[in-house]
Amino acid sequence: MLASRGYAVLQPNYRGSSGNGRAFMDAGNGEFGRKMQTDLSDGVRYLVAQGLVDPKRVAILGASYGGYAALAGATLDPGVYNCAVSIAGLSDVGAFVNYLLESTNNMDTPAIVAWRQVLGDKSGWDAISPASQAAKASCPILLMHGTDDTVVPIHQSQRMESALKAAGKPVEFVTYKGQDHWETIGSARIEMMKTALAFLQKYNPA
Repeated sequence: MLASRGYAVLQPNYRGSSGNGRAFMDAGNGEFGRKMQTDLSDGVRYLVAQGLVDPKRVAILGASYGGYAALAGATLDPGVYNCAVSIAGLSDVGAFVNYLLESTNNMDTPAIVAWRQVLGDKSGWDAISPASQAAKASCPILLMHGTDDTVVPIHQSQRMESALKAAGKPVEFVTYKGQDHWETIGSARIEMMKTALAFLQKYNPA
């Protein structure tokens, strides 16, 4: 969709992502919101150095972890992006871990152990939570979230909206009734892409 509208699209394999072997995945341990994030902006800087993109005309868009990365790009790595679009993104690490704990009340379940590995020490969670760093937001942010998302609950986007508004930062929030984390309602998915594109064309036209 973006390429067809004239955008150059970078889809990086940041450390911690799959498809490049176990060592590459393990390199993400403790780097959530840290080197996993700067891998993205390093990719932007590489393309700038190659003369392929204008550093003043860069946006970030993603869903799920990519939604988190979009929020982190705007708050934890400010000055790189003109605008950010977060679809079903995580904004508050501590609240998200508490959400996972609600069903088990056990910090040693495989899912929570895996999250703790990538998140690093609990004392650093606020520093990698975009909602806690909302005052540092350097660009307009669009939040989109389905009301029936059980993977990343909608309160993550609600928290981000509240934090950004409290900090006096530009934010738009659009919800999609009945939509889940995988965007299985096709008509809503199309509307989400239309909304994202309109936002990008407003703040970072191709």
